[in-house]
Amino acid sequence: MDTGRETDQDKAIARKGRHVALVIAGAAVLWLLIQVVAPSVGLSDRYLLLFDFAALAAFVYAGVNIFQIWRMRQENQG
Repeated sequence: MDTGRETDQDKAIARKGRHVALVIAGAAVLWLLIQVVAPSVGLSDRYLLLFDFAALAAFVYAGVNIFQIWRMRQENQG
């Protein structure tokens, strides 16, 4: 039920959601930037694979946090 007041848990959920959004956007932008810049710099495929795994780790981290946000919202609603 919406009472029009934002609780501390609502603020925590919103803060965590913003954090996850920044992680996803940052990982995607950095990964794309590396893919564009790497050939001109002469970066080897091994380093590109390292950045691929780093981006994948960031997305897994974001997925875990999204699940935690979902659980927090479930607890908050009832």
